[in-house]
Amino acid sequence: MDPQNLQTRCCIAGGGPAGMMLGFLLGRAGIETIVLEKHADFLRDFRGDTVHPSTLELMYELGLLQDFLKRPHQELPQIRAQIGSDEIVGADFSTLTTHCRFVALMPQWDFLNFLAEQGQRYPAFHVRMEAEVSGLLEEGGRIAGVRAKTPAGELEVRAELVVGADGRSSLVRERSGLQVDDLGAPMDVLWMRISRRPSDPAPLLRLDRGKLLVMLNREDYWQVGLVIRKGGAGEIREKGMEALRGSVVELAPFLKDRVSELGSWDDDVKLLTVKVDRLRQWWRPGLLCIGDAAHAMSPIGGVGINLAIQDAVAAANILAGAFQHGTVTTDALSAVQRRRALPTRLTQAMQVTIQNHVTAPLLASSKPLHAPWYLPFLDWPTRRIRSRFLGIGFRAEHIRTPDVVASQADRLVFST
Repeated sequence: MDPQNLQTRCCIAGGGPAGMMLGFLLGRAGIETIVLEKHADFLRDFRGDTVHPSTLELMYELGLLQDFLKRPHQELPQIRAQIGSDEIVGADFSTLTTHCRFVALMPQWDFLNFLAEQGQRYPAFHVRMEAEVSGLLEEGGRIAGVRAKTPAGELEVRAELVVGADGRSSLVRERSGLQVDDLGAPMDVLWMRISRRPSDPAPLLRLDRGKLLVMLNREDYWQVGLVIRKGGAGEIREKGMEALRGSVVELAPFLKDRVSELGSWDDDVKLLTVKVDRLRQWWRPGLLCIGDAAHAMSPIGGVGINLAIQDAVAAANILAGAFQHGTVTTDALSAVQRRRALPTRLTQAMQVTIQNHVTAPLLASSKPLHAPWYLPFLDWPTRRIRSRFLGIGFRAEHIRTPDVVASQADRLVFST
């Protein structure tokens, strides 16, 4: 086979959580699949690290949970927040009925590497690194493949189905001509890393005086996110690095002797431009978008990765059967959107409500904050609902695709 002219049944643009999970499940089902990832590895900082109970349950269904949890991670049975000097419980996952009643904090590159390594058992699953999708191939009104840039030159991959899983700035979505509805977001996030000590306090969220800080435990350092007003990064940069350090210390005083580690805007601070949007239609003949390419999520709740993985599982459940019975029709593509559109809309509605009625007023105020006096009366009646929303979401998907390697092994044992 010409290395620069490939043929496959499914070509997935983007080796993030949605793309890798879909590729893994289709390859596991015996469907020839190629995942194209533009980087040389998965090692990039300031990505979401929260693996929620819904995703851990999928790992259990795949028989991979025990090996997965051997990877370095932290387990959060509760999501705690500090409002001024008051600490509250935002979610308590002990109320769930899943096998894992916690959020696992695991660097995303470990999650993706795990899927890539597990996928090596399946001959139909292929990952091609340093292959950046640059365009779509179209024939007779149908998407027939992609063009990609590689170190060896241009690569052309022809496929029965192209899946755009290349994130919130999806080139596949852009070139597809599909219409996008922008729901708006009043905030952006400045991500940083600051060293961590075992004695550091643990709340994930800290809110006070018009500032919101997110702190993710990466064992030897904190991944720190300072939530700011939409478009406010330039103003903060003009005030200087010392002002940024002061904003962090104001919410996390125990970092006072470590914020000097933030030395350069270009090297030590990463701007995440928050988007909340969704495609009106996720597909066209020969093409499907999933994950952030179909619906960019707010970082509120940290549910974006897990929603993308749910998309991938639903897509695999529907598409594997379509591939096995011939080719993927527009009915199958439409079925994926019908399955995932409602949980997407409900999740985004929750996020937009919180953005507009909690986050935006918070960022506009400079007053000291305290937990509302009535919060204890609302806590227990709503805690189970909040925990379900964060841990599972509005529609949990389950693995329905077969494992062809396991099936072949069973047949071999039976025949002998």
